[in-house]
Amino acid sequence: MRKKNLPDVQVGSQLKSSADLTGFPIFPAGTKSLLSKALTREIWANLGETKDAYGFPFRDAIFSGCKNVDSGIGVYAGSHDSYVKFAPLFDKIIEMYHGHK
Repeated sequence: MRKKNLPDVQVGSQLKSSADLTGFPIFPAGTKSLLSKALTREIWANLGETKDAYGFPFRDAIFSGCKNVDSGIGVYAGSHDSYVKFAPLFDKIIEMYHGHK
């Protein structure tokens, strides 16, 4: 689990890698991606340091949407297990996208 007292991180094109996501990602006003709507501090605290069964990190799953704030969805699954391991976020995004669970 990530340390709670790390400062939030402003997301955008200045990010070079997922390692730059050292604190909770803060999206600019007007960001419309599903990632920006679904990612909560609780999800970040619980998943920020996790990896799926194949070693794909949560931070890599959300990095593209954090770097490219004009993204429509903003997440990538690294493997089929990402949908299970990162379910608290992915399930919310899938429900928003498809309109049902």
